[in-house]
Amino acid sequence: MTLSAPNLDDRRFQDLVDDAKRLVQRNCPEWSDHNVSDPGVTLIEAVAFMVDQLVYRLNRVPERNYVKFLELLGLELYPAAAARTDVTFWLSAPQPDILPIPAGTEVATLRTASQQSTSFTTVEDLAIVPCEQVYAVTAGVAGDIVDRTAAASIGTDFPGFGAQPQADDAFYIGLSNPVPSCAVAIRLSCHTEGVGVDPTHPPLSWEAWDGHEWASCAVDRDGTAGLNQAGDVVIHLPRAHEVSVLPGVSLRAAWIRCRLIQVAEGQPTYSDPPQLTSISAWTTGGTAPAIHAKVTVNEIAGLSEEVPAQRFRLVNRPLVATDEPVVLEVASGSGWDEWTRVRSFASSGPDDHHFMLDEAEGDIVLGPAVREVDGALRQYGAVPPKGTPLRVRRYWSGGGRTGNVTTGAITQLKSSVPYVTRVENRGAAFGGVDGETLEDAKVRAPVVLRSRDRAVTTEDYELVAATAAPEIARVRCLAAGASDPGGVRVLLVPHVEDNERGAPIFDQLVPRRETLARIGQALDASRPIGSRVVIEPPSYIRVVVVAMVRARARAELGRVRDACIEALQTYLHPTRGGADGKGWPFGRSLHAAEVHGILLRVPEVEVVDEAKLFWTDPATEERSAEMPRIDLDEGALLHLFDHQIRVIEA
Repeated sequence: MTLSAPNLDDRRFQDLVDDAKRLVQRNCPEWSDHNVSDPGVTLIEAVAFMVDQLVYRLNRVPERNYVKFLELLGLELYPAAAARTDVTFWLSAPQPDILPIPAGTEVATLRTASQQSTSFTTVEDLAIVPCEQVYAVTAGVAGDIVDRTAAASIGTDFPGFGAQPQADDAFYIGLSNPVPSCAVAIRLSCHTEGVGVDPTHPPLSWEAWDGHEWASCAVDRDGTAGLNQAGDVVIHLPRAHEVSVLPGVSLRAAWIRCRLIQVAEGQPTYSDPPQLTSISAWTTGGTAPAIHAKVTVNEIAGLSEEVPAQRFRLVNRPLVATDEPVVLEVASGSGWDEWTRVRSFASSGPDDHHFMLDEAEGDIVLGPAVREVDGALRQYGAVPPKGTPLRVRRYWSGGGRTGNVTTGAITQLKSSVPYVTRVENRGAAFGGVDGETLEDAKVRAPVVLRSRDRAVTTEDYELVAATAAPEIARVRCLAAGASDPGGVRVLLVPHVEDNERGAPIFDQLVPRRETLARIGQALDASRPIGSRVVIEPPSYIRVVVVAMVRARARAELGRVRDACIEALQTYLHPTRGGADGKGWPFGRSLHAAEVHGILLRVPEVEVVDEAKLFWTDPATEERSAEMPRIDLDEGALLHLFDHQIRVIEA
């Protein structure tokens, strides 16, 4: 590991000589001979030599000593974390054969005059599989299943749902092939007789059979306005989609369905079933996960010099932690031998093929030789023969906050992929975090020295979890409670991006599965035997603020309202809110009087007439009665769901 030590004085011998000559020119203009043959210049050089030695020793204390001590502890800087998102590849036209899009395909944002392009790379192979509609079936909630394939093929009207449409009525479309992670366009010739639904929010759910259950499909666009007119519906299928036999009709196909869902009271629904005339389907694209990083394959790190403690620096850095381990290969007579990455050489013998990796600096480190007390020299880890090449099979580099781009920002295809007309990210990229600085590492060092990777206290659990996943902004460890004595709850709050209103995007507050797995593995190796650990996000209480404020004279009311909303969002933010700016404290109640104080600190607010607090049910979005304060349990945080700020002139 390499920590960049500070240079307290970066002047060297020649710099000191030049400074002295400039002082001579200013203070003694009569001294005009500055050649090395002049005795005075010789004296200046002699003094500069001694000062250079003093500067050398000065750069060894005191902060430099601290950094070197951190190196002795084995403290490593956290590497940058890479943002991730899903990227959709849209076809120019339906293809007759499977179109493979290999892992490593590069896409990017648009480069502008003021902003550089941000590149992403797909991490999984994607196969865009062609399909077509082969079956059509309708099924009512009462169990009446009817094969409508013949009617759909000749263009005869048939009802999509039952005669009296009810929740869970559905029509099924059997596809010729399963199309996991693909976008499917469904062309429907349909119309609704009588009073129908709200075409902008139809009570319909598109779903696909994944082998175990009906998984929800995201709807990209609905040209039928909720089955009210002929048009195309584009849906995105989940990662799993399998062929199955539909019960009741014994038809084998890759099934998707459109199901009528239960509507809330007062929401319009179908009074008569929509009439379908024809159905056709085809594959129009596919979606693959992408990461804000660059993949490098089979990079030669260097040639061995057959000495202990060799260090090889990779070309691209910093490295990004992924589920794929970094593998070092060393040439041998039979090909390439695979070496194993270890966290320490403490248990490595002279014949063990072990190496360490400094992700922040991008260094491959081989084992050192240490002289024992008896004078013997012990080698920790094997040393390759002289001239032997070392290569890294595959690694990812990049990361940082620049990868947290907004929805639709990725539009450029950098790799050549035939028949793909455009790309886009349908969701924002998030999870990108800059690497740890030396100042942050110095603050973390005392905690590391105390715990030494053992999770015993709550602070230990929090440190191990934060070390394992730098994309996590906050960690909170709590006892599981009386229901699980000896159990531990580890609550995680990821780094999140804010929406256009300044509130955190709620979907990003749930940690990724790979992040949970990495933290679970680290805690499993550190926890005491017999302890049980539950890793999960905290519970979020959705808060609604209703307030009326009076602005100062000649203030722009719209700007004052925006400032009030921003102040509330900032103060109640889960990662940067609170009095200290480190996030709203876990379990801390919110008082209505606090809201008064937040709004009064807005520069152009004169008076706060009223400020009311409510909470909402996330399932029904029903609002509670007015509350003087909102209490939280010890594992909960606030999420400012909505706000109604009325601004009037003073």
